[in-house]
Amino acid sequence: MSDFLLELSSNPTAVKLIKAAGLPVPLPTPLARPSGPQSEQVLRDTLIAVGGDGQLSEVLAQVLVSAGAQAYVVGERLTRAFAVPGEALNRPPRKVALDEVPAGEKLGALVFDATHLEDPAELVQLYEFFHPRVRSLARSGRVLVLARPPEEANGPLQAAARQAVEGFVRSVAKEIGKLGATANLLYVAKGADDRVAHVVRFMLSRASAFVSGQPLRISKLAKGGAQPRSERPLEGKVVLVTGAARGIGEATSEILAGEGAHVVVLDRPADDKSASEVAARVGGTVLLADISDRDAPKQIASFLKSRFGGLDVVVHNAGITRDKTLANMKPEVWQQTLDINLSAVARVTQALLDDGVLRDGGRIICLSSIAGIAGNNGQTNYAASKSGIIGLVRSLSGQLAARGITANAIAPGFIETRMTAAIPMAIRQVARRLSALGQGGQPSDVGQAITFLATPGAQGVTGQVLRVCGGAFVGA
Repeated sequence: MSDFLLELSSNPTAVKLIKAAGLPVPLPTPLARPSGPQSEQVLRDTLIAVGGDGQLSEVLAQVLVSAGAQAYVVGERLTRAFAVPGEALNRPPRKVALDEVPAGEKLGALVFDATHLEDPAELVQLYEFFHPRVRSLARSGRVLVLARPPEEANGPLQAAARQAVEGFVRSVAKEIGKLGATANLLYVAKGADDRVAHVVRFMLSRASAFVSGQPLRISKLAKGGAQPRSERPLEGKVVLVTGAARGIGEATSEILAGEGAHVVVLDRPADDKSASEVAARVGGTVLLADISDRDAPKQIASFLKSRFGGLDVVVHNAGITRDKTLANMKPEVWQQTLDINLSAVARVTQALLDDGVLRDGGRIICLSSIAGIAGNNGQTNYAASKSGIIGLVRSLSGQLAARGITANAIAPGFIETRMTAAIPMAIRQVARRLSALGQGGQPSDVGQAITFLATPGAQGVTGQVLRVCGGAFVGA
């Protein structure tokens, strides 16, 4: 599906003409996306400025240096933290003054450790670090701030300071979106520092191209969590993807397979040809079932148990829209949407759990939507179903934590799919611009986020809703 403004922004001649004419045309910046599976040095040769006097200095030093980044750091604590891994891998840190900016160089990322903030008066440190450097941020650059959760604060002042960081990050995301750059926040629970590295790698990599303005919590809730591999982290894992014959499901299957997973491609019998083609392309297995059928959960669980002995990851992607205003909606339209998008997800998940199919340390990943967060005109049925998904994963995350199983939801914004292609052109153009990045996402953007949550390194993320929406202006 063509985005005319995005195509224009990729044409240097057109951009020059628009600027010369003084036309107020907001051209979105093409996003840098991954060209293949992730590698150990996913940040190779990326110049990253690191600041803050927090408690994650050593963690950040280890992950950034091992990922191939070239760091320049502000402060004695960070300099000491980066010295050992930097020298070992021949990437020593460059210490700079608080207001010093590298002349003539663009920064691939700005990272700030705010885990030490205890009082609103200390928030000035955010300003002092970012103010002189934000103009040096490269296109498709990253801003990442790490803080402690407000709910763990010792008193109202500390809680206020920690919550203030979220407003700061969300606003930065909107200011830098025109560069194709993103800003995100990681709330790291006390004791969960050893689960930060993989999440930092994802947020700073090209895989997070359409994730912006999001706070994500890292906790110790889900038990277990061996040191994950950076390359082919899903090697030997069996992953079920529903609705996998096309669109987001197809893109997700391809990315999961690229990271080593054996993908079970599930779709309706009517989509046998498309599902079989996807399975053949990714070296996976096709499974035909209509998840709305009452016997489908048992059928799916039995197949996975007998064929593979169990399952490591389930991705609930299958879903429908049946849009009508509430006054004009027939009862069967309401019921069908809720049944396929929510009730069937719950039934299949419960069957996988009751029959012992989902292994310990497994992953449950469900597709929600920003409509489930913010609501949408003509989508009471769809929004209810997608909001219900959020409640489902939050409950499951607590119930299954002792088994090391995580449960999370992905909430896409405007994604360029067959479904959104059916939207009238004028509405489609407006929807694309209603985000900080000023464009629609690709199915692969959602697939990258799903793959991140499926990996062993995402053990600290559970009961969360990760929006893949480009920093949409709609919703929380």
